[in-house]
Amino acid sequence: MAVGNERTVVATDGAPAAIGPYSQGVVAGGFFFSAGQIPLDPATGELVEGGIAEQTERVLQSLGAVLEAAGSSFGRVVKTTCFLTNLDDFAGFNAVYARYFGDDPPGRSTVQVAKLPKGALVEVECVSLV
Repeated sequence: MAVGNERTVVATDGAPAAIGPYSQGVVAGGFFFSAGQIPLDPATGELVEGGIAEQTERVLQSLGAVLEAAGSSFGRVVKTTCFLTNLDDFAGFNAVYARYFGDDPPGRSTVQVAKLPKGALVEVECVSLV
């Protein structure tokens, strides 16, 4: 992985391919910086069906795959930024999120946004140790 001023691009088939000019994530300076994950099925590139719980589950499965590809894990995440198109979904989002981050969750910001790519309800990005 990356050392010093180097950076290494991270890619895995366990998460959706980028839908624009960006990487799934980058390792630099002992940290992993993820791209935002939206609830796309990695096999088809299509939005998963269902509501906030199903979409959050897919997002966190994809995030877990890129964390693993970077040599990290949910337990090493230090910060997440979460985007919801409707803060009324906050409780449903939290119910799934809590299962992935357990008793020692990272710092987090959660904001409501007007719109996400492909009509997604949720997007999550993170910074973790590697």
